[in-house]
Amino acid sequence: MAVGVVHHAYRGIVLKLTATFFFSLMYAVIKLSGDVPIGEVIFFRCFFALIPLFALSAFTIGPAHVIRTARPSWHIVRSAAGVASMFLNFGAVQRLQLADVTAFSFVAPIFAVILAALMLRERVGPYRGFAVVMGFVGILLMLEPHGGLAHIATSGFSSGTAMAMGGAFFSAFVVVYIRQMSSTETSEAIVFYFMSVGSLVGLASMRLWYVPLSLEQIALLTICGLLGGLGQMAMTYSYRYAEPSLLAPFDYLGMVWAVLLGYFVFGEIPAQMVIVGSVVVIAAGLFIAWREHKHHRIIASVSDSSLSAS
Repeated sequence: MAVGVVHHAYRGIVLKLTATFFFSLMYAVIKLSGDVPIGEVIFFRCFFALIPLFALSAFTIGPAHVIRTARPSWHIVRSAAGVASMFLNFGAVQRLQLADVTAFSFVAPIFAVILAALMLRERVGPYRGFAVVMGFVGILLMLEPHGGLAHIATSGFSSGTAMAMGGAFFSAFVVVYIRQMSSTETSEAIVFYFMSVGSLVGLASMRLWYVPLSLEQIALLTICGLLGGLGQMAMTYSYRYAEPSLLAPFDYLGMVWAVLLGYFVFGEIPAQMVIVGSVVVIAAGLFIAWREHKHHRIIASVSDSSLSAS
């Protein structure tokens, strides 16, 4: 029994690592595509992501089950937040180094703790509260190369950092909201409606912001969609085999991919303070993940004791 559990955990870890790699490649491809309106990028990212979703569903739950839902209104809220996050993240990718965008994305677990307390009434104890404070210290360090607090106080955030922070906030909202959705909705349905809404929003935006694309840009953005779809499915299935608290630390491997791709593809060298700040944020995120894992183990132990006694 234990061997089977470990085997499934390893499978979940491999899938999560695969997802981080695909998403990092996707961001690099977006950057390579040049100055394309974000709405067009979102259309390609979402529309072509549906291909791997339906291809994989043919071997799992079946294509008909992908569109089945008991709560359509929930998908509208989740998709709106997801598209907002995507819009902001893609805008940040066009304005910042890959390592910077990735570092700011690590703020999402910090925001998730705050949102879970507000939306789900989850209790934030002193340990997680301390981790949140340390996470914001890391944010301040990462902001230093972008002008620091003095510049932000007088001139505000740069567009790139503001977009990256906003993207992280909406990503955190999506994570918390999906906790509620997972009681009735399949992972495939959540991905399908998100990608469908994203495709429609991207298509609608082209009526206002559209530029003709070269064949190379079309090819790159199509690859972006396929990579995003594969990454989305790998991430979705990773949570079927391992607990989120176990998989959370592997998200941070994305920083390694971002630094390597940024250096070898774009010649980018991240600022020292961005690296230092991201290490602080990662440490805070890992601590939150550890506390979450410990909390779930305590609950499971109490449940097992109750069952044994009854």
